[in-house]
Amino acid sequence: MPLFDDLPLQLADADLTYLPHWQPAVIADQWLQTLLAETPWEQPLVRLHGRDYPVPRRTAWYGDPQASYGYSGLQHQPLPWTALLAGIRQRVAAQVGAPLNAVLLNLYRDGQDSMGWHSDDEAELGPEPLIASLSLGGVRRFDLRRKGRGRIEHSLNLEHGSLLVMRGRTQHHWQHQVAKTRRPCEPRINLTFRWIACTTTTS
Repeated sequence: MPLFDDLPLQLADADLTYLPHWQPAVIADQWLQTLLAETPWEQPLVRLHGRDYPVPRRTAWYGDPQASYGYSGLQHQPLPWTALLAGIRQRVAAQVGAPLNAVLLNLYRDGQDSMGWHSDDEAELGPEPLIASLSLGGVRRFDLRRKGRGRIEHSLNLEHGSLLVMRGRTQHHWQHQVAKTRRPCEPRINLTFRWIACTTTTS
């Protein structure tokens, strides 16, 4: 299978939709600059083999009051929605046709910031997680591989203003990553909207 295929995406046991120009550049530029300036970015520590390591990116977690979320041994309590993030959530929810009550922001400052192989399959996300991933800023490569396999089977270049939607059984069969790169990269913010099950939402 070629690493870079034409759209629409056709992967076995996966339901992915990629919209490369979901938002025009002028809007995406405004969102990027506001989020870079106003987000209270953190760099959490994860414990591996008895030692603490900073995650290789900056993060922030927003959501409805009860939308706490645990991953990589970390438990995140949501910050309240800003006016901007609430507006973006409304647009994304309308696009995917489903409610969303939380968003994880990741800031990749340059090519050395990354996200390792994982699936978004935590219990809080329910049996068929919906992940709507908005990319702002520098283009980064998004890799996919089958669970239990070592090789990359598909890649996408996630463009400024693009939206990638993963549904259904995708997280049960596939893993994804944003690998480090030596190529020059502009700062990038990735917003992954989701529905946290076992919570109550507020308007």
